[in-house]
Amino acid sequence: MPFATIPANATLKPSPFTVAIPDASLEELQVLLKHSKVAPDTYESFHEDRRFGITNKWIREMKENWRSFDWRKNEAHINSFPHFKAPIDDDDGNQYSVHFVGLFSQKTDAIPLMLLHGWPGSFLEFLPIMDHLRTTYTPETLPYHVIVPSMPGYTFSSPPPLDKDFRLEDVARLFDKLARGLGFGKGYAVQGGDVGSGVARVMAAEHESCVGVHINFCIMPQPVGVDDSTLNDLDKEGLVRSAEFSRIGSAYALEHATKPSTIGIVLSSSPLALLAWIGEKFLDWTDEDLPPETILESVSLYWFTETISTSLYPYRQEFTPGNIGAHENLQWHINKPFGFSWFPKEIAPVPRSWAATTGNLVFFRQHLKGGHFAAIERPEALWKDFEDFITQVWV
Repeated sequence: MPFATIPANATLKPSPFTVAIPDASLEELQVLLKHSKVAPDTYESFHEDRRFGITNKWIREMKENWRSFDWRKNEAHINSFPHFKAPIDDDDGNQYSVHFVGLFSQKTDAIPLMLLHGWPGSFLEFLPIMDHLRTTYTPETLPYHVIVPSMPGYTFSSPPPLDKDFRLEDVARLFDKLARGLGFGKGYAVQGGDVGSGVARVMAAEHESCVGVHINFCIMPQPVGVDDSTLNDLDKEGLVRSAEFSRIGSAYALEHATKPSTIGIVLSSSPLALLAWIGEKFLDWTDEDLPPETILESVSLYWFTETISTSLYPYRQEFTPGNIGAHENLQWHINKPFGFSWFPKEIAPVPRSWAATTGNLVFFRQHLKGGHFAAIERPEALWKDFEDFITQVWV
């Protein structure tokens, strides 16, 4: 497959991987959907503005769409990209199998890059960017090596161990080992959103080979001593949105953080429950509505890989009341080049001045469109930001 040749100096030996969901899993989903009940109509479920959550009308329509959803078509598209699994021995004595999508260049001076997803995302988020790259370049002209790893506990990567409180630091260490094992030890840069932005920050702070970080998510409380008098209208609108997320949009995060076992059991028991829980985020956190197929592809992948319960662990660290989040944590201040892209429909679009207190901010761009899933909603804009950041800082 084009772009699938691992760099010659790699010490890891990843195995090619093909996504192949068993027919029995597809058949089981259809049976479960057929017999899944939709909740009775209520005052709350009739509000088209979704002030109380998604509507019964939406869930009924999406249930029918899911019953005719062509997973094999989507699976074929997924498999048109090179996939790999790499065994990584970690310092905790465990071996992890880390799944990643990769586009590898034949250029000897290709710049190594890593793209990191969050929740309820997956590697699927970055396939539009990967598609843009493989249609723009050939393996001989691609200026970059680009890898998109699946977070531990997500899709095809190993779950966290049962006897350890797995944290962002553990993910960062595994991904640094992955990068260095692929021959990126002289330096690589990372882009991340959502949970991936926190992992990227830790990689920059704790791992020498990570030479720069660009993020599009920097949720944090207002820093002490920052003057907000210079904020523009977009900044002010973003802070209103941030306050609303904190006030009425973050209940899911508290549930993930404080009772992950309970919600993991609930969401693993019914595909319709999973669709409602994830679908709400794709509806509320985007600037423009995503196609139903995009939502169903993501939810289907969580369902088929049985990873919703193993994907929730970052919230204990990030959202448990009293904990310090990743971006305001002084031990993960980014002293290396740091870039930040601002999108208006992000769940918590903080101003440049706030983000600048968390690192050596050398690149900032404010957009007029786009939301939390920028890699899906505005792939070329996000990629241009990251590429411009790399051009500015890579020496």
